[in-house]
Amino acid sequence: MIEQELARGEAVAVPGAATVPEQPPAQRLAPERLAPVRYTSPEPLAADLRSVDDRDKPSRTDTLTAQLCDLIGGPVGDHAVIGRVRFWTPMRVLMAFAVLFLALSWFGKAGCIQQRPEAGGMGLDWDNGRQYIAMCYSDTVPLYGAEHLDEGAFPYKKQWTDFGGDGVPQTRYMEYPVLSGLFQYGAMGIAKAWKQSPLPGGLEVVIYFNVVAIFLAMAWLVTIWASAQLASRRVWDVALVAMSPLVLVHAFTNFDAIATAFAAGGLLAWARRRPMVAGILLGLGGAAKLYPLLLLGPILILCLRAERLDEDDSAWGGLRPLRAAGAAIGGAVVTWLAVNAPIALLYHQGWWEFFRLNTDRHADPDSIYNVITSFTGWSGFDGAQGSPTILNLVSLGLFLLACAGIAWIGLRAARRPRLAQLAFLVVAAFLLTNKVWSPQYSLWLVPLAVLALPQRRILLAWMTIDALVWVPRMYYYLGTDRKGIPEQWFTGTVILRDLAVVALCALIIRQIYRPEEDPVRRDGADDPVGGVLDRAPDPRFAWLPPLLRPRTPAPVS
Repeated sequence: MIEQELARGEAVAVPGAATVPEQPPAQRLAPERLAPVRYTSPEPLAADLRSVDDRDKPSRTDTLTAQLCDLIGGPVGDHAVIGRVRFWTPMRVLMAFAVLFLALSWFGKAGCIQQRPEAGGMGLDWDNGRQYIAMCYSDTVPLYGAEHLDEGAFPYKKQWTDFGGDGVPQTRYMEYPVLSGLFQYGAMGIAKAWKQSPLPGGLEVVIYFNVVAIFLAMAWLVTIWASAQLASRRVWDVALVAMSPLVLVHAFTNFDAIATAFAAGGLLAWARRRPMVAGILLGLGGAAKLYPLLLLGPILILCLRAERLDEDDSAWGGLRPLRAAGAAIGGAVVTWLAVNAPIALLYHQGWWEFFRLNTDRHADPDSIYNVITSFTGWSGFDGAQGSPTILNLVSLGLFLLACAGIAWIGLRAARRPRLAQLAFLVVAAFLLTNKVWSPQYSLWLVPLAVLALPQRRILLAWMTIDALVWVPRMYYYLGTDRKGIPEQWFTGTVILRDLAVVALCALIIRQIYRPEEDPVRRDGADDPVGGVLDRAPDPRFAWLPPLLRPRTPAPVS
């Protein structure tokens, strides 16, 4: 009897049974073959009712993944029930892959913490350019002595004298932003305590490196967790964050994983409509590396576009876009000041060292300015000596010009861009126009790229190119006198990396102007990272000047 009623598409009432509400077409299997019925269950329903239609299926939608999954049984079935596995949830699978790749990354750096006997004890085996030949170089190892952390002194208070290339003595201090410097100081304290304990030990710098590696690994796991939350139904896109070739090479090259964790956490707080928390996290990230503060620009632009002066607060549930942006920006500024003010007041010269160094340094080997010098013999805007005043102005001007263009795109596109798209464009513009692109800076782009452009083969190609730049970089630093390579071999690969990033920017801009080609929006989503902007009205006649108003979408033929 029950089977007959179900066959006719009628609801069945079973005493004591739980009723399954009717699901929209996007949440049920083969909707064209099912009548709009209300199902019943003899047991209470699970809180999670997701099925195969509620999550992206890369084994069926992505060519690369479909080919790889043949090794484990092929793509997911038509009637598979997703989200019911108790232990191997997507998040735990991503974390397992991340731990594996982080372990491989540590082994890649382990060659630079090998010890050898020397006069008076043990020392690091860095003879004959071993750190370059083995390609295991990490800033954390030489900085332990270069920043005088081995003396136990407090960063920003400790000063020393260095002699530059011109032989002029110069007073130096800790060269990192406050939160990164304090992190190094805390890791040093743990390393010294470990060294003095009865636990198995080694060289103090080796213990220090391992302490730093543990905390950086935890920070990258936080980055993955937050990115997976932001990816929503496309959670498997974040596998590229966990298993990126850039993680293999640069997870422990410097301290940038701290900033990526705060940046991803800030975006997650914004997505969950906690703008003040988002600002606090982005402010903390800015106190570690300045790049998380760049994410406030796209937030402001998109909130400007969404604001309607003719609506009251009730239309937004009391959280208007500009008010949310103001809370985020205010929280970031106050947090950054709260972290920096004590050090700036107590040790002003030490606090200012980071800004002084970035002002006085010339173009780094991997900047576009040095690439031009490498192939043309150009001496640069300011020559090889002196303060790079013109270079600083050119770099800043190009970045501001790029930001103005990105803001114009964000305001004028027919449909409001996603926050991750504009965030990637801003950070990429900063790296491309800056006079410094340290190799580990590419980690900044990884989570943003996965959220902005979930095209797995394209992203994997860029990440591989960017990671492989490490090889000629190490052999260029080795020097031709020790069988290294000429500079142009290295700067040539830098050009390939820059072109790859420019191509990603072009694809993102294309998808902004053609949202029907955006894989995220193709699945029916709007802006999973947008927070108050997600599924918000996109007014055609905003209060902005006519030149900045959104374009009217072209009619569908």
